[in-house]
Amino acid sequence: MIEVKALCKRYGPLLAVKDLDFHVGKGSILGFIGPNGAGKTTTMRILTGYLPATSGDAWVAGFDVFESPMEVKRRVGYLPERPPLYPELSVGDYLYFVAEIRRVPARERYRRVGEVMELVGLSGWERRLLGSLSKGYRQRVGLAQALVHDPQVLILDEPTSGLDPGQTVGIRELLRDLGGDRTVILSTHILAEVEAACDHVVLINQGRIVASGSLEQVRHEATGGIVYGAELQGEDIIMAVAELEETTRVEPLPGDGAFQALKIWADSDPRPAIARLAANSGWQVRALEKITPSLEDAFLAIVGREPSAHRPGRSSR
Repeated sequence: MIEVKALCKRYGPLLAVKDLDFHVGKGSILGFIGPNGAGKTTTMRILTGYLPATSGDAWVAGFDVFESPMEVKRRVGYLPERPPLYPELSVGDYLYFVAEIRRVPARERYRRVGEVMELVGLSGWERRLLGSLSKGYRQRVGLAQALVHDPQVLILDEPTSGLDPGQTVGIRELLRDLGGDRTVILSTHILAEVEAACDHVVLINQGRIVASGSLEQVRHEATGGIVYGAELQGEDIIMAVAELEETTRVEPLPGDGAFQALKIWADSDPRPAIARLAANSGWQVRALEKITPSLEDAFLAIVGREPSAHRPGRSSR
């Protein structure tokens, strides 16, 4: 549904986006993450036709973003970080206006506006002026305008910014529901949202992709493989565990009293072998577990090991 190849964007001497390549399948929800200045917003603006690329190719819903930008815009719903709202309009009038410019058929506009208002939790707010809304409710209106023409693709930049925890949970559930019928790119700094809603991740830093794949693949890339933890009491524990066929690396950790804590890298699950070794050696076992790092842990590990680069001039999100 979305295909990006060798995409670059240059602002004078600054190369903000460097040879991006990624694919988002139909019905997928992609978490598009990275630190500030990584090039996320620049990339999303290119994909929505609001910004030209310097070089490279991109297709959305089968249409070339650069050769057929209007066809792409008809099929994309875009929520920028700051929704484009008119403070003097009411919620209902604004969404009807968006439905009109998005070419929703006249006979369907009121119905469609009502549907998206209910979908994002705005029922009964038709007459409220946009200028009187809190940031959280402005975000809801922004999401409604992105959905009003029933797009095949949604590109969302910080959609839960300003929402309270209850509202955030509601938007996460909505995104999961939308993912079955639409392709979604979600950019956010709240990595728990990506873990809750997304099935794939692209992590960019300094304008280039540094990790991509399923959540599990990105976590494994960050840790250098599958990692396990053990807490054992006995003699010669570290050497004996390291010599097991299943283990590739063993790192001692600060222990608790007589127990030795270990962090263990392995190509296959080493826990049965460690349990047998412990029984044969007369060790006591307090813990044998698989360690699953959070996406935040993976993010910090991958970005932290990237070399820094001096980038003159303005920065790009």
